[in-house]
Amino acid sequence: MAGCACKIFEGDRILKKMVTVKNKLRNKWNLIPVTAKATVAYSFCGILQKCFGFIILPLFTRLLTPEQFGQRTLYFSWKNIMVIFITLNLQQGSFATAMMKYEDRRDEYISSIEGICIFLFVFFLGIYLAFENIWNEIIGLPTFINIVMFIEILTSTAIQFWSGKKRFEYKYKSVVLVTIINCFFSALIAYILVLIFEEKGYAQIIGSALLNIIIGGYIFIYNIFKCKKVFSKEMWKFALGFNIPLVVYFLSQFIFNHSDKIMIGRYCGADKAGIYGLANSIGMLMTFAINVINNTYVPWFYDKLKNNKQEENKPVSNMIALLLAMLLLIIIWFSPEIIYILGGKAYEEAKWIVPPIAVSVLLLFYSQLFINIEFYYEEKKNLVVASIGAGIVNIILNALFIPRLGYIVAGYTTMFSYLIFVISNYFSMKKVVKRRNVKENCYEYKVLIYIIIVFIILVFLGELLYRYLMIRIMVIAMILSIFIYALRRCISKYIRT
Repeated sequence: MAGCACKIFEGDRILKKMVTVKNKLRNKWNLIPVTAKATVAYSFCGILQKCFGFIILPLFTRLLTPEQFGQRTLYFSWKNIMVIFITLNLQQGSFATAMMKYEDRRDEYISSIEGICIFLFVFFLGIYLAFENIWNEIIGLPTFINIVMFIEILTSTAIQFWSGKKRFEYKYKSVVLVTIINCFFSALIAYILVLIFEEKGYAQIIGSALLNIIIGGYIFIYNIFKCKKVFSKEMWKFALGFNIPLVVYFLSQFIFNHSDKIMIGRYCGADKAGIYGLANSIGMLMTFAINVINNTYVPWFYDKLKNNKQEENKPVSNMIALLLAMLLLIIIWFSPEIIYILGGKAYEEAKWIVPPIAVSVLLLFYSQLFINIEFYYEEKKNLVVASIGAGIVNIILNALFIPRLGYIVAGYTTMFSYLIFVISNYFSMKKVVKRRNVKENCYEYKVLIYIIIVFIILVFLGELLYRYLMIRIMVIAMILSIFIYALRRCISKYIRT
């Protein structure tokens, strides 16, 4: 009996200890600012979507023939173009500014811009159906799949409006839940349909789109019924006036990101374009992180601008730049191994393209810091000019150097073009704040410059050590230790503010 009593007592003691630990963890979690929780949650969503897509990709490549996989590639390529016309990318550009401008009427704004999307959807669908056969030949997909594309664009945009609003309210739980459901069940539905139907390429497209259409359709209808308003002259004027000029910017970005592959294919052959495409995909891997971080960071940053507390942004922007640089550095230093796993020995040359492409990603983030201020003050003319200019420079440099120096140089022309893009947006931002008579003290430029200089030095050091895996592991471990220390300093500085 005594032994049983001791066991019961010991069990109670362990249980009480577990409850104490649980309470301590809960208290610590409650002390974390909601902005930090939201950032972690949305980062998790972005990482989950990107990583899950990479994990399941080999599954479909083994079930689909190259031709069927090509149908899937065509669908997503055309979808990226058509979304610009059918929605004017209203989930970007004006959206963050509108969430501040119409802070007390956010639901009404979302319902109104859904009205714009309905109008554009009907307009472009009518143009498509009027010349159906011609468009099918150009796009390379049948009518049914193209109609699915139109519907998915409309409904998935509603999901982005909804999640965008949640970001500004720091309500992340429902967004995380929807992301997880959409991620896993879309893949499951697509997999089942691919197994059932002979037209496996089209089955995978429909399976991937189905849940977006169902969830997005529900949110779309709910928003409209909630506000019972799809037209507001004031809001339509603001949204259209903001985003229509940006259509050129969105298209130029699309050309910016794809012209190098087209030109490599023309000058060096499809095989080199394929190698460059793999390197570009790996190098640009962290662009999803920029989008995720920016979507969470912008609401907080705009609130600081509104309340004239922009100086509090300095440690935060430093911390994000440092984190992104470290993640990119890991990709660069281990790109030979990543390329071997994803593509095999045939793609070995791609390791020399990843470094300049990854530097371009960090430059893109710096550009985004300046663009955020331009968007806050509803200034976008200079952004369009900068984007077109950088795109033209990229095309000219590719035309000059790819035939002479080979396809690897395209990575460096892209890096140089992004450098021009950063500098252009920096001066554009300076003009905006000067014209607005606003004191600009949002960023510590010296720190940002130091970060990118050290980053570039470490990038090329990594290239020199590509043949020595163990040395790379030891050096990256040392750099990681220094990075964690620096990040802790940044976080401490942020908490103190």
